[in-house]
Amino acid sequence: MIFSLIGLPGSGKSTVGRQLARRLQLPFFDSDHVIEQQLGCSIRDYFEREGEDRFRDVEESVIDQLTQNPKGVLSTGGGVVLRAANRQHLRERGQVVYLNSSPDELFRRLRHDVNRPLLQVADPLSRLRDLYAVRDPLYRETAHFIIETGRPSVATLVNMIVMQLELAGVVSAP
Repeated sequence: MIFSLIGLPGSGKSTVGRQLARRLQLPFFDSDHVIEQQLGCSIRDYFEREGEDRFRDVEESVIDQLTQNPKGVLSTGGGVVLRAANRQHLRERGQVVYLNSSPDELFRRLRHDVNRPLLQVADPLSRLRDLYAVRDPLYRETAHFIIETGRPSVATLVNMIVMQLELAGVVSAP
């Protein structure tokens, strides 16, 4: 089974995903990394050169490919839920975990990160609040599980996810 992690930029999808994959002994896929391999350049460069719509086309194709894997943990880009096809593929082809972080928490984590194209604006906190307002309902619509990230360690978040998956009977306890 594919376990996909969704959430805003900086919510911990890649970091938590890697650890979750290790814990469940599954392969790990990072859709942004796969996209960059296919493009041969950074998402930021492609975004600036081709625009968001063209990037979302590539992302949709990659999500379609990755969600067809028989098993694994998939970390997605923050805007993956903007396309209905992505929401459908993620939800129907696996189990989706929404790592829910408040915009203020994300700002605290990301304020010095220059590699996130959508946050290279005059007021990144306001931008995060806007993104949250638009995307939170889409994340909730797509997710089977919602984990409030707050400030726990990565290990604690992984334990919380595994516990939810076990309680739902999606994975068996060791």
